[in-house]
Amino acid sequence: MPVVSFEDYLEAERDAEVKHEWLDGVIYARAGGSVEHGRLATNMMAALRSRLAGRCTILSSDVMVFVRETNLATYPDGSVVCGPLDIQSIERHGKVIGEAVTNPTLLIEVLSESTEAYDRGEKFAHYMRLPSLQAYILVAQTQRRVEVFHRPRTRGHWRQDALQTGDAVILHGVSIPLDDIYGA
Repeated sequence: MPVVSFEDYLEAERDAEVKHEWLDGVIYARAGGSVEHGRLATNMMAALRSRLAGRCTILSSDVMVFVRETNLATYPDGSVVCGPLDIQSIERHGKVIGEAVTNPTLLIEVLSESTEAYDRGEKFAHYMRLPSLQAYILVAQTQRRVEVFHRPRTRGHWRQDALQTGDAVILHGVSIPLDDIYGA
């Protein structure tokens, strides 16, 4: 695979009809989402926005996240930043050609058959390297199930909470019933 500079990737991405990930010089096409994928992502972000408004910034899948520690540029299904936004702007010839958030507090991915292994494995390994990341949320499409991975306060393994019908996601002191994500 050809190696592409981050700047060349950003210029191409600006005009692309579909989004791509960039990993240390290699570009990967992202699969388009289903209607259900879009519905669940929107419901999750709306629930977060209604509960964290004024405390955190809620960002859609249009916002790039850059993991400096591993050179990954990607578009999570949702991002939340609690505190000041750290935005990396990239310029070429004096003109901003792209920008990415580098300090997400929460990241959300809606699982699909084609991305689930990557979202749980390699992508999560990249996300874990973000010093700001406190929680990683996986929303299943095929069943009412949300998994929340929490960063340990001390060294150790990330803690996982698997939630099902009747449960609620607890993030930053707010509760989001699964019915708010999946619909009653």
